[in-house]
Amino acid sequence: MPRFALKIDYDGGPFQGWQRQAAHQPSVQATVEAALGRLQPGPHTIAAAGRTDAGVHGTGQVATVDLVRDWEPYRLSEALNWHLKPAPVAVIAAARVADDFHARFSATERRYLFRLVARRAPVTHDRGRVWQVLNPLDTGAMRAGAAHLLGHHDFTTFRSSLCQANSPMKTLDEVSITEHAYPGGVEYRFVLRARSFLHNQVRSIVGTLERVGTGGWAPDAVKAALEARDRAACGPVCPPQGLYLTGVGYAVDPFAGT
Repeated sequence: MPRFALKIDYDGGPFQGWQRQAAHQPSVQATVEAALGRLQPGPHTIAAAGRTDAGVHGTGQVATVDLVRDWEPYRLSEALNWHLKPAPVAVIAAARVADDFHARFSATERRYLFRLVARRAPVTHDRGRVWQVLNPLDTGAMRAGAAHLLGHHDFTTFRSSLCQANSPMKTLDEVSITEHAYPGGVEYRFVLRARSFLHNQVRSIVGTLERVGTGGWAPDAVKAALEARDRAACGPVCPPQGLYLTGVGYAVDPFAGT
């Protein structure tokens, strides 16, 4: 059966996460599988590079699916987008891939963006798409705190108690923090990059760095929390709506040229 990779963009607000849910709760996976069912009868199961939580968005999620028909990739994406309406989910690229390509297991890198806005007035256009705080943060202090997290570490402190990963050891390749103009305030963008992440790792890190930005934690307190290897040492876990899965890396980009 021909195998296809799909690059998927979605607003996570209406969904209980990527993964198909019990009791017919809405999920991104089930929504895409239902659209596939309208193209090819029968049940479909797609594999994704990352299982984003409820409320988390995707701008570069990747999934693989096997189909009977050898679709022209552009026509496949167009047909799926027709059947995905009116859900806030879109296939922005499709590609024919080798039979041994797997969205999750072939991935060499995952990239996340977290958007945090500081302003007094409530956000309007970005409601449900950013985490809002009221006061500006100290970007330099947050960068100093984030530096302690780079490299290969035991991230037990920044791991959900429900995490099913076999090991808390992960290598964090990038944590960059930039400031951007925002009407009436300022937006802070956190970019995190690693081969893979633990459950709630990104939100735990950003929530902890926000405490540093307020002055509530010293930058060196991040190092102490990491070395504690204790979930209780973590700062607050920030809300999901500011988090985006923005990209997945592979040894060979399946979407190159699409």
